[in-house]
Amino acid sequence: MSHKYTNALINETSPYLLQHAHNPVNWEAWHPEVLKRAAEENKPLLISIGYAACHWCHVMEHECFEDEEVAKMMNENFINIKIDREERPDVDQIYMDAIQMMTGNGGWPLNIVALPDGRPFWGATYLPKHNWVKSLEQLIELYKTNPDKILGYADDLERGIKAINLVENKEETVSYSLEQLSSAVENWATYFDTFLGGYKRAPKFMMPNNIDFLLHYGTSQKDEKILEYVNTTLTRMAYGGIFDHVGGGFSRYSVDTKWHVPHFEKMLYDNGQLISLYSKAYAVTKNDLYKKTAEESIAFALEELADENGGFYSSLDADSLDENNDLEEGAYYVWTAEELQTILKADFEIFKDYFNINSYGQWEENYVLIRDKSDKDIAEKHNISVTALKEKIDNSLGILKQERTKREKPRLDDKILTSWNGLMLQGLVDAYRYLGDKSYLELALKNATFIQTKMKKADGGLYRNHKKGKSNINGFLEDYASVIEAYISLYEVTFDIKWLKEAQQLTDYTIVHFQDTDSKLFYFTSDEDDSLIRRSIETNDNVISASNSIMGKNLLKLHKVYMDKGYGDLANEMLKNVQGNFDQNAQSYSNWLHLVLYKQQNFYEIAIVGDDYKSIGREIAQNYLPNSILVGSPEEGPIELLENRYSEGETLIYVCIEGTCKLPVQSAEEVLKQL
Repeated sequence: MSHKYTNALINETSPYLLQHAHNPVNWEAWHPEVLKRAAEENKPLLISIGYAACHWCHVMEHECFEDEEVAKMMNENFINIKIDREERPDVDQIYMDAIQMMTGNGGWPLNIVALPDGRPFWGATYLPKHNWVKSLEQLIELYKTNPDKILGYADDLERGIKAINLVENKEETVSYSLEQLSSAVENWATYFDTFLGGYKRAPKFMMPNNIDFLLHYGTSQKDEKILEYVNTTLTRMAYGGIFDHVGGGFSRYSVDTKWHVPHFEKMLYDNGQLISLYSKAYAVTKNDLYKKTAEESIAFALEELADENGGFYSSLDADSLDENNDLEEGAYYVWTAEELQTILKADFEIFKDYFNINSYGQWEENYVLIRDKSDKDIAEKHNISVTALKEKIDNSLGILKQERTKREKPRLDDKILTSWNGLMLQGLVDAYRYLGDKSYLELALKNATFIQTKMKKADGGLYRNHKKGKSNINGFLEDYASVIEAYISLYEVTFDIKWLKEAQQLTDYTIVHFQDTDSKLFYFTSDEDDSLIRRSIETNDNVISASNSIMGKNLLKLHKVYMDKGYGDLANEMLKNVQGNFDQNAQSYSNWLHLVLYKQQNFYEIAIVGDDYKSIGREIAQNYLPNSILVGSPEEGPIELLENRYSEGETLIYVCIEGTCKLPVQSAEEVLKQL
């Protein structure tokens, strides 16, 4: 197919950047030589940041960036840079902070105008064509006639961007106590929606790390109110339209309070984390809904996001072509009542009750499938058994899935990102650990091997991205943190020392290349990367946990295995320098809070030595034991916890705290008693 325009993005691998390769705008990717040219030509940078599954990014592209007159004005006056935020979260973080300082809001598309050196002085998210053109004309005039004013804006913003990311090295040595944690959770709980789950607001994001911590807290403190809230949230999310009942997997967030109408994009990072969360929740509750939700989310990822080499792609778009061949959000997923009645025939009446084909489930002219009653309630209403009901519903969903194949599928973002694959790997490991399906371990090993062989650099570091055999961006801290965490977990279910060694090697690499020697926290970027306005330190847990909070947990767990390496002291220093934020903002530090429970309660090293080490390990691992790490070997092992523990003809299990062990026992049941 011939194109009227082709720009420099044609040389990139990101699907989002390639979507813009035939715009009349002379887009460039973010490269040092582009900034150098901007300085030589004394042109401001116009930086537009988005991602492939972003609805409003596509709208703005169509309205502005495909328009020849708009492109002409942009090309004449700016050096235009397109960035895939998923490939370059380091750049996105800085400019997102900038726009929030300028406007109080953020989002994508994120459009920034900056000096040739990258310092921003103006920003906006989505703008329709008229507003976009008018804003750029005013900025061009100001840049030409009053450069001092623009320099003043840029200087002020630069100071602000640097100031909001400072982490001081605190002198205090007092650990955050369980009493303080209880008070922080109590304060946090005032925001809980105890009827519909999540928080009392719309839109609703799923926030897996929040619920993951509360599951840990509720079980360890025997707090029934917290556990009830966790179960309400998990049930309502699994019942909601945010979960794709036909094809499995979760969308990114719901626009309403009842988890009904999603923003229909499906992201690997959400699904990886939620697979992990629902698997753990199943271990605690044995609720079949949780098991089914995890299984169907894995099935979705395998069907839609799996690369044949073992990696997982990034996302499915929110938009797809409707019957009129127009791109429309959710077109692939929604139904009319007439369609459902025609397709499902005699089973429509039960299906209608089950998935609310009524005013509760209606969205505009269509229906988004949503549950609000248990199988038992629906079965009783229709005077059939729960088993018969499940058969009818599963059969109906199978028919709808087949019917949906006739529709145009949402576009796929087929780049592979290391950190998101780490999250998916963790999900698969947890699914194997708690649900017991061996195929999940096979998938996990295939994915782990992919990361080890395809995403690793010659110097022992990681790449960020991969597509069609090509990787060209250095890994960021989140790439290392999520992979290290998943490798440690993979070791616990396989006892293959290779994964523990990989985790340790990557940890040592981050200490050399990412650590801030003052605060002991880690920078988001390596010391080998080109410098930006600032070198960010990420501490707030968001939809994905902060890279530093994951590293803190990794260090503490590695300390339990390699006690002489100083990893535990590092984790303590990191925690000390962020714990001042916990009292009033626990939800934004929820992944950090695991460390408080690890430190303030017993954390167990469970060492299994003898012929039956794998089968006993499996038996122990299927229990939810967040304050523990499992190690095992058939004889004397390669780590200290496994030394001098072997007794011929026996399999002995040692429950230890900081290397000091209780008398050995010989069954999983006895271990659980000792815990």
